[in-house]
Amino acid sequence: MIRRKNILKIAIDSPAAAGAGTLAKAISKHYNLFYLDTGKIYRYIANLKLKYPKAYNQKFINSKMKSLKVKDLSNKYLLSDEIGTEASIISKRKEIRKLVHSFQINFAYNPPKKYKGSCLDGRDITYKIIPDADIKLFITANVRTRALRRFNELKILKKDITYKQVLKSIKNRDKSDFNRKISPLKKTKDSLLINTTKLNKRACFLKIKKIIDKKINI
Repeated sequence: MIRRKNILKIAIDSPAAAGAGTLAKAISKHYNLFYLDTGKIYRYIANLKLKYPKAYNQKFINSKMKSLKVKDLSNKYLLSDEIGTEASIISKRKEIRKLVHSFQINFAYNPPKKYKGSCLDGRDITYKIIPDADIKLFITANVRTRALRRFNELKILKKDITYKQVLKSIKNRDKSDFNRKISPLKKTKDSLLINTTKLNKRACFLKIKKIIDKKINI
């Protein structure tokens, strides 16, 4: 695999709805980094399973992944609670993770040349995908705050769902993500903890920007 030299690599891990995606996008835009929401890849595969249950198998997934473009991950329907729950389940499968990891690593170390580096967020980015990242962050927030954020997202999409249902789903996903045997969600010793519970988007961005600027100006 080709690996570009002298690029800035940022790795972010977080539980669901902690605000990592929003922050990663803002960071990527500010520093001209290629952004990849790795969780969306699992959601993409989960949608294939739900949409094409009869055709769904490893060969089918492989063919779809070969033609997958980053723009395919931007569809808002991938944010549905049903797809999120299914994504958490299929992400436990070793063969699925191996396939997705290959896709992630390629973009992490060989982003398009117009970018100065890469910024990936997910569940195992800091220790599995980019273990030598220049900046490692673990972004979190309390579970009720995260559930409310996801509930508001879904309401904007006009999804017929209650806050209690979303809270239950978030708790179940946390249990699955933290306790799975393959690539569980965890904070590494060299990851900086960012708790977004009481911080707005601007305050979070400025806090992380200060960390990155200190690093790249050394």
